[in-house]
Amino acid sequence: MLVVKVPAINGLGKTNGCEKAPNAIIQALKEIYSNEQRKEIKTDEIKTREIQINNKNIEETNKNIFNKAREFLEKKENDFVLFLGGDHSISFPLVKAFKSINKNPGLIVFDAHADCMKPMKEPTHEEWIRALVEQGFDVKNIILIALRNLDPEELKFLKEKGINCFFMKELFSDFKETCDLIMESARKFSSLYLSIDIDAIDPAFAPGTSYTEPAGLTSREFVYLLQHLTLLKNLKAADIAEINPNKDINNLTVKLGAKIVAELI
Repeated sequence: MLVVKVPAINGLGKTNGCEKAPNAIIQALKEIYSNEQRKEIKTDEIKTREIQINNKNIEETNKNIFNKAREFLEKKENDFVLFLGGDHSISFPLVKAFKSINKNPGLIVFDAHADCMKPMKEPTHEEWIRALVEQGFDVKNIILIALRNLDPEELKFLKEKGINCFFMKELFSDFKETCDLIMESARKFSSLYLSIDIDAIDPAFAPGTSYTEPAGLTSREFVYLLQHLTLLKNLKAADIAEINPNKDINNLTVKLGAKIVAELI
């Protein structure tokens, strides 16, 4: 596994602090000695890289993220690549890079929000999924999980495009059955990219984020879903976004980010 730091933010000032997350997560990972599969975590043996970011020039940053991500993803020795953001805008160039080298790619996104507002020229964390769709990503290959606060414009867009969504109410009604449905859908893709916005998880467990949304997944529920997804042979890349150390409480969110990394190893 290759871990790549992507400390980029394009949240129009709303996500300032997320650029500190990659280093904070790696530091917290040193306190995890094994994951729940009883696999020893040796942080000194984890390959890490960092994409150079210029947060004052978003166009340049997105081009650089795309090019470097594609380079990392194309290398055969990198059987799985994990990108650490940064805010959720990083997923736009990352998924574009993933799509450019994979046929029929699937995208699973954990997020409290749909990120489907009308996109700006350089999509922010609020628009990146819609921008991907408008640039040709197959809507049938997108699964959104843990949604619970959407703008009416986003609801209209999701309905018009027929994007597969699992709202929190549906997840909670029959959690294990819904997990099975997600797995069944995910197996159909030739390659799979997983994007994790930490606000998919309830702020009681992950307070350190820019947009806290009550009534989300518990950390246990999320790990349950994650552990199932890691069994998929087509899972090739993932990102973790929107962890904001500046807004964290007792380092809870950073530690959860580190646990997610450990479970992906």
